[in-house]
Amino acid sequence: MSKIKTSSFTKLLAYAKPYKGKLYFVVFWAIFLAIMTALRPFLLNFTIDNYLVDAKKETNIIQQYFEEFMQYFFAGNDNPTNLKVLVIIMFIALALEAIAQFYFTYLANWLGQDIIKDLRDKLYHHISSFKMKYFDNEPVGKLVTRSVSDIESIASIFSQGLFMIVSDVLKMIIVIAFMLVINWKTTGIVLVIMPVILIATNIFNRKMKVAFSEVRNEVANLNTFIQERLTGMKIVQLFNREKIELEKFEKINQKHNKAWLKNILYNSIFFPIADIISNISIGLVVYFGAIWIINGDTDTTIGQLVAFNMYITMLYNPLRQIADKFNVMQMGIVAADRVFEILDTEENVQDNGTIEASHFKGTIELKDVRFSYIKNEEVLKGINLKVQPGETIAIVGSTGAGKSTIINLLNRFYEINSGEITIDNRNINDYTLESLRKQIAIVLQDVFLFSDSIYKNITLHNETITREDVIAAAKKIGVHEFIMTLPEGYDYNVKERGVMLSSGQRQLIAFLRAYVSNPSILILDEATSSIDTHSEELIQKATDAITKDRTSIVIAHRLATVVNASKIIVMDKGQIVEQGTHQELLMKANGYYKKLYDSQFAVEVE
Repeated sequence: MSKIKTSSFTKLLAYAKPYKGKLYFVVFWAIFLAIMTALRPFLLNFTIDNYLVDAKKETNIIQQYFEEFMQYFFAGNDNPTNLKVLVIIMFIALALEAIAQFYFTYLANWLGQDIIKDLRDKLYHHISSFKMKYFDNEPVGKLVTRSVSDIESIASIFSQGLFMIVSDVLKMIIVIAFMLVINWKTTGIVLVIMPVILIATNIFNRKMKVAFSEVRNEVANLNTFIQERLTGMKIVQLFNREKIELEKFEKINQKHNKAWLKNILYNSIFFPIADIISNISIGLVVYFGAIWIINGDTDTTIGQLVAFNMYITMLYNPLRQIADKFNVMQMGIVAADRVFEILDTEENVQDNGTIEASHFKGTIELKDVRFSYIKNEEVLKGINLKVQPGETIAIVGSTGAGKSTIINLLNRFYEINSGEITIDNRNINDYTLESLRKQIAIVLQDVFLFSDSIYKNITLHNETITREDVIAAAKKIGVHEFIMTLPEGYDYNVKERGVMLSSGQRQLIAFLRAYVSNPSILILDEATSSIDTHSEELIQKATDAITKDRTSIVIAHRLATVVNASKIIVMDKGQIVEQGTHQELLMKANGYYKKLYDSQFAVEVE
């Protein structure tokens, strides 16, 4: 449980391959930093034993070489100038350590940000290619968490975890090497104690892995809850749900709080234990070192004890920090597991088409099409339908009859269970997905506008559509005057989801957006179901303009808006029960359409 999940970690490392140059520099500065860090106590040991106390000891070969170096370049151990030189050398070592620390930290963070930039791009691209079925089952808040906070946690693997751990391990190895060079007996005391803290660190890591997993779960739950409630705040307030929703939020927040408290508890236990073990090591080194010096052991000196005091801190602090940084690693790996879970999800629409559709004549045919959102619960039950080029057909029926489902399948938002859908006598799977959707424009009942200007909501940042094109199109379908009444005209910011506009105004913007894209096929899905009479007149004018000379499918609840359609398709419970013109369908005395029309007309008269 304490081990890092290899698959996710290996996948993450693969994202570092394009940045090998930076990676090599990070490793170089990590090694250089470790050497500079371990050099200072060694210099201090030499200075104390050779200049501050009269130490008589046996020196090893490395220490002898260093003494000979000082004697050769300077005037011998008894020359005060040497002490000044040593102090200068220690200052230089400290400055080099600071420089190494800067470059190591900067490059490690830089590399981490580059990696998560690539990973976030790939995740967003992957999510945006999912079938609509995936979004039907996954909360938006969860996907937001994966794309934002989980990605940031992954960044910390590189900026605060992996490279820092590598640096700390290198420091520990080099520190132990220096300690062995100075005094192997004293080093033995330290190494005997080390397994205790290693065992404690291992236990700590296992506990933290579970704790961090709980934290990430609760963060996702919080994000999901807040995302949904903020989006639906009007409903919350309209139905006086504030208190009830607050109680729900408090329960979720309490679980999040408990998860973090468990994390804090483990930290509160581990770090004092690490400090105690570190202090015990220092105490044992000083105790036995002092006894050896008093007993005349020439291999042990005061300078060594001072140096070992520093080395123990250097040795145990990385152990404490490695545990802390391993926590960061664990949290990052947990986040990576969740991100790669999405990246490994095969919910993409299969884009295997090879035909680039530059324009459709507009022949649409559904042949025995069957489809279900939920397994074994068919929504469409063998639909057969043909639409001729330039024809405007209307699809009507009660709620749940399967009207909008046909549109979803035509655009390949979902894949059919069986049957075939063709455009211009070609299976829609034969066309590239981008070119297929480019030739089909949809105006939905619930118009979605981004927090941006009207102009950019119309063009959707398509640089091939100029402002002049937009204005000309707006005038043609009768929308220009309405837009110019707004404070900044086409540059008016409609805010999130277009809240600054009425339903009818949003619909007009949607009509204009569809029109400027110059589609071969136009679909209007309940586009006039919830607007006022004045807006309906404008939209009817816009409808006449944008449906002219192109194949159009109109899904309507209000039958008065489809009386002029070339053909009306009547659906009920996933099947086509009638089809014909308005007059033909009204002539069927007990027909489904006539009953629907009579009941709706009676309601409107009332």
